[in-house]
Amino acid sequence: ALSVPDGQVPWCTTASLGCALLLAIDDASLPVRKNLCLYLTRPTVRAGAVLRPSPRDSGAPDDLAAHFYGTVLRDGGRFRMWYYACHWGRNPDWPPEVARQVARNDSELFPGPLCYAESEDGVAWSKPALRQVLFKGSSDNNALALPHGLVCGATVIKDQDDPDPARRYKMVYEFWPRASDPPLEGVGRDPTVARAVSPDGIGWTVLDCPFPYELIEHASFYRHAGLYIINAQSAEMRIPGEGGTRRGRQGFARFSHDFDHWVDGHVESFCLPEPREPGRRGVGYAYDQVHLGVGAASFGNVCVGLYGIWHNAPLAEQFNEISCDLGLVVSNNGLRFREPVKRHVYIAREDSPVTPIVGRHYNTILCQANGILNVGDETRIYHGRWRNAGMEPGQIEDYCGEVALATIPRDRWGSLGLFPQAAEGSVWSAPVVLPQSGCRLGLNADGAGAIRVEVADERFTLLPEFAGKNAGSAAETGGLDCPVCWPGRGLGALGGRTVRFKFTLRRGSGAEPRLYAVNLS
Repeated sequence: ALSVPDGQVPWCTTASLGCALLLAIDDASLPVRKNLCLYLTRPTVRAGAVLRPSPRDSGAPDDLAAHFYGTVLRDGGRFRMWYYACHWGRNPDWPPEVARQVARNDSELFPGPLCYAESEDGVAWSKPALRQVLFKGSSDNNALALPHGLVCGATVIKDQDDPDPARRYKMVYEFWPRASDPPLEGVGRDPTVARAVSPDGIGWTVLDCPFPYELIEHASFYRHAGLYIINAQSAEMRIPGEGGTRRGRQGFARFSHDFDHWVDGHVESFCLPEPREPGRRGVGYAYDQVHLGVGAASFGNVCVGLYGIWHNAPLAEQFNEISCDLGLVVSNNGLRFREPVKRHVYIAREDSPVTPIVGRHYNTILCQANGILNVGDETRIYHGRWRNAGMEPGQIEDYCGEVALATIPRDRWGSLGLFPQAAEGSVWSAPVVLPQSGCRLGLNADGAGAIRVEVADERFTLLPEFAGKNAGSAAETGGLDCPVCWPGRGLGALGGRTVRFKFTLRRGSGAEPRLYAVNLS
């Protein structure tokens, strides 16, 4: 797939091409632009939640919150969701070791267990009785049996490349070891993550804790460019900033080539600016921070993700003043992310508000995880929203979490369009090594007929047989994948060569041309 090695000038690199998605929001794959600017898409958000907590008096494991610090996969003709529940009141039926771990929880709000749901369409979900966990007198629930008591962050992938069927599904989840006294053996007291594998996504075997003494509060777990990647947040002095100074919540990535052996270190994945004054930095100060890192999805040669724009409050007792929006980021190596438009709110809490309580106002906190996937002609963005009632007695009873859904047309995160007064503009691709067997190019565009496609060598010199009067065009006026043809020879004549594509947009009497993505296959 087309890739842009991190740290190199994007338009001076080449890569072998299997299939590639060149997104308008990816300024490494489409780097050189003239008279074009970015027009970000505004997602459509379903008004109601697609998954809500069970009734408060039901005694279910998710009778307080059904949080989407989780995963949605389309798997075997159905949709599958793993999510993080919260329940109200202690479960008297925990096994002795789990009961010991949760004994020091000093609130009626208990994080966990992780839960499972299914759907035929990804909108109406059911909670099957898995009968793995005895919970408040019943095992007719959808909780997953795990050895840790206070848990969250159910991030799951289906790893088709693993030859061992027992490891086909892989999960990374977070747990709180400090809740146990004495502490759990082999880990510190900060929240961290554990690894688990499963043959079916239902029965899980926990392997280990890969970062036993590191604070890991993660947003997502995904595969990209041959790596297994955990994207998470850290804060305060765990990973100091410039000069060893304190910092707030920021995004960091950990990675492995085989899921078993993890590189001893982290990558600064995505960060927002810290205040100029070092004495006003950290989680206890009121400025925007990166909540839980990036919730990312891989599309072969590019990752698209969301991060939490955490509008922090200064003091713990003002926790209910915190709100959170979602920002859009993109990456080519899956580790380091950048914003297509800096500080742009992609999904605002006002656009996806949590179910309210009549007569009371609470802030919404949006949260991201393994929730981005293409389904037919649309891209779905599953995300969480929770009612931030605060964490103090008298407030926390109104706490709630639910799963929401936003959509855009497939791969239409944003488009390249003409400057308002420009009649023509263009964008060049990064170099691509065309396969010997030929290549198909399709445009995800509006007004596709007003977009001309030319081919050049690596040094931007146009090839006469694929440029000028021989430029390519699409017969369709617009769509998600409009095939481009050249009047003379096909791209198969360029098999094995390194080329660039030049896309020229012209304003005319038809629809305004907008280029969302280029599909190469």
